[in-house]
Amino acid sequence: MFLKYGQNGERVITNLKRISKPGLRVYSKREDVPKVLNGLGIAIISTSEGLLTDKEARQKNVGGEVIAYVW
Repeated sequence: MFLKYGQNGERVITNLKRISKPGLRVYSKREDVPKVLNGLGIAIISTSEGLLTDKEARQKNVGGEVIAYVW
């Protein structure tokens, strides 16, 4: 993972929220893969095909454990 900065040196990633925790795993079915901020952010999902973004998971029609939201 690399940090990305805008032209004026401002951060492009403004927030990161961990969803699944060791004591409380959060899973999503393929029909219920979440959209973050109506598509402006991404959800990182651990699937049987590896780590995918929410968009990639919808395209491959897979669900899995929701790791984090990034926006």
